[in-house]
Amino acid sequence: MTGAAGRTGRQPKLLHKFIGDRSFYKMVLAIAIPIMIQNGISNFVSLLDNIMIGRVGTEPMSGVAIVNQLLFVYNLCLFGGVSGAGIFTAQYFGQKNDEGIRRTVRLKLWIVTVITALTAFLLLAAGNDLISFYLRGEGSAESAAATLLYGRQYLLIMLAGLPPFMMVQVYSSTLRECGQTILPMKAGIAAVIINLILNYILIYGKLGAPALGVAGAALATVISRYAEAAIVLIHTHRRKERNPFVTGLYTTLKVPLSLTRKILVKGTPLLLNETLWAAGMAMLTQCYSVRGLNVIAAQNISNTINNVFNIVFIALGDSVAIVVGQLLGAGKMKEARDAANKMIAFSVMCCTLVAAAMFFLAPFFPLLYNTEEDVRILARNFIMINAFFMPQNAFLHASYFTLRSGGRTVVTFLFDSVFIWCVSVTIAFTLSRFTSLPVTVVYTLVQTGDILKCVIGFLLVKKGVWLQNIVE
Repeated sequence: MTGAAGRTGRQPKLLHKFIGDRSFYKMVLAIAIPIMIQNGISNFVSLLDNIMIGRVGTEPMSGVAIVNQLLFVYNLCLFGGVSGAGIFTAQYFGQKNDEGIRRTVRLKLWIVTVITALTAFLLLAAGNDLISFYLRGEGSAESAAATLLYGRQYLLIMLAGLPPFMMVQVYSSTLRECGQTILPMKAGIAAVIINLILNYILIYGKLGAPALGVAGAALATVISRYAEAAIVLIHTHRRKERNPFVTGLYTTLKVPLSLTRKILVKGTPLLLNETLWAAGMAMLTQCYSVRGLNVIAAQNISNTINNVFNIVFIALGDSVAIVVGQLLGAGKMKEARDAANKMIAFSVMCCTLVAAAMFFLAPFFPLLYNTEEDVRILARNFIMINAFFMPQNAFLHASYFTLRSGGRTVVTFLFDSVFIWCVSVTIAFTLSRFTSLPVTVVYTLVQTGDILKCVIGFLLVKKGVWLQNIVE
């Protein structure tokens, strides 16, 4: 009797630890759903964009995919740059310290400006070489040359969209850290609708416009980014009562040295982490591309569709950073631990259901593309592998943002980018260069290596190394 009573007593306690009440999930979803909607529409339109290019041909699709992989590194550099200051923004908001928020926004502006200038210089100087790095696998010289030409054409136009993109990252991240997710969502929706319409007109030459193909896709993206930036900046500054940090924001761009030092100490590992992680992902793609040019096309199809389904755990991860960061800033350590446990469990549960749907639909997505049958089969296999590992990735993503919310950026640096280079890239490089294993087997083994990362993340979250207030 005692044993049975002990077990039944422990079960409700365990459920209470990982499952919240209705008000808890209502609060979480109020933050997560607008982010899901924004990212979902954005990724869905990216999917349609990708399909439009994919119907032009395999080489244009591959050229665009390679450039987007390079720009992905830039995107995550910006994300890492604003995220370091964003840790302080969320905790300042928890303290209701508007001047603190104002100072973090100014530092974000400095960081993204430097990153954007360096990126533009690098891509202009070495763009051809970077694209060619992905064209060393099996395939004809003519196909590789055409892919390089399309990629270069797309890249030169996309560079014009970097300035508005960096401003949106500064403002949208700040609004989210202050609990406001609706405006970034609305701006994102408007941008993707503009992008979709212009894609149709400019890629295929509709309504009297010339058929620009790859150049049309890039031009549509650039225009939509300027529209998104205009919406976010204008509406944020017009609603000063809701966003008091904008009052006097540009009276100076100076940031106190003491705060700059604190943010850079916490933020530099985060910036390096996002940069090296994105570079690691780019290197993984290059390792897979050694198996042939068709792998690039298949990975492009798989990754685009995967991004649509990944919006659930990405939005829930962002929610962890916001909710837990605000609780830590308010000094509510017990509540922060409780929220983190429940949100991690919720993310894994949701993504298990999403993964099942993705696995079932995997054979149908590649049929939308005008490409070779071997590319379709390879893409289907990649999608199914991604679906199988989605719950694992959901746990890792939520654990990462839990550790980051408390300013443990050195820990997240080791947990994320050091792991991908020391474990994931090592596995991919070794197997792709020194074995004849099929690329899908190599891909699966790389994903399997993340089990070790799950164990490390579980131990770090459970130990509570992230429970700290960094703005006191």
